Amino acid sequence: MRLRVDVLPRSDQDRGFQPFADTVLIVDTLRATTTAVTYLEQGAESLYLCPDLETALAFKGEGVILAGERNCLAPEGFDLGNSPVQALERRFDQHTVVMSTTNGTLAAVTAAETGKNIILASLRNAHAAARKARELATEEIAVLCAGSSGRIGLEDVYTAGVLCEYFISMTECSLDDGAQIALTVRRQFADPLEPLSKSRAAEKISQVGLESDIAYAAEVSRSTVVPMLVGRSGAALIFKG
Repeated sequence: MRLRVDVLPRSDQDRGFQPFADTVLIVDTLRATTTAVTYLEQGAESLYLCPDLETALAFKGEGVILAGERNCLAPEGFDLGNSPVQALERRFDQHTVVMSTTNGTLAAVTAAETGKNIILASLRNAHAAARKARELATEEIAVLCAGSSGRIGLEDVYTAGVLCEYFISMTECSLDDGAQIALTVRRQFADPLEPLSKSRAAEKISQVGLESDIAYAAEVSRSTVVPMLVGRSGAALIFKG
């Protein structure tokens, strides 16, 4: 089994771009993939991930919760932001949550252009997501880190390393350089909260008073919910757990 880690999303217009051959795990630890798992844990029937705010707003209506983020906060016209801790404060039964965030949702859209199976992964569901990926993959497992505004995110690379470590424990893998880098970062930190807290994303989240999201996102394998791409509605990707 090939194990690949992309530390940033790339499009087919980028030089050297390699399409995803098989199963892809999207990682945006702070905070989109962590929050997506929480919405499903809190009863959401499905998640619609949108590439931009306009696409998300078009779904506004009965039974829909709009959850968006720009500059760490909810944009105008959205019901919620991108805080997993705030998502814990309510239930979403019989509702669809429509999300558009700065980095994570775009990474999912990029992966879905070529990947066969698309999974949302975070530290909170890391082991469950890794097991599902191993079950589905036939030739390659890729981890795509969302990063932050085109820059590598320490928290995402660390999470990719946690996933890689678990893959290696389950099956024999050939690792690309990205996977080797992620494993090296993972082994530098004994406590997951340390790399997350040191990240630029954490600094921005703390500046808007949402630092409790960081500790929540640093908890490893507290959830067995694995959001998977099951379909599309226009430009939106539909995920269910």
